[in-house]
Amino acid sequence: MRLALREARAAEATGDVPIGAVVIGSGGEVLAVGRNEREALGDPTAHAEVQAIRAAAGVLARDGAGDGWRLADCTLVVTLEPCAMCAGAIVLARIPRVVFGAWDEKAGAAGSVFDILRERRLNHWVEVYPGVLEDECGSLLRAFFAQHR
Repeated sequence: MRLALREARAAEATGDVPIGAVVIGSGGEVLAVGRNEREALGDPTAHAEVQAIRAAAGVLARDGAGDGWRLADCTLVVTLEPCAMCAGAIVLARIPRVVFGAWDEKAGAAGSVFDILRERRLNHWVEVYPGVLEDECGSLLRAFFAQHR
């Protein structure tokens, strides 16, 4: 989570909401990191989770580890509860575990507003570990929004 927080802080340099993500491989190695880059790239899909998932899939594809797009032995660590778009990407990438810091009471899709990650009607379910360094993750976001209001 500390690495995800570092990525979140780096997002602020481009005016992006400070959210960071890390994909951890089956052996505990860091496969990829990501941070919000919607403002930097002008891309509404450039959320931290999507950026990290794309990068990790690329690493696995280059390494010849399976087909690349299935991150079946990975863990995604992110500073904020994933939104519906990111939760959908997590399910489609077959990521089995998500660890997140702060809850998102307005748009969260891992238990707050929706629970896409554990939706039994989908073909993949995710173990969810919320609240890791929750205060630190939440205070970073609150400080960002206080400056931008």
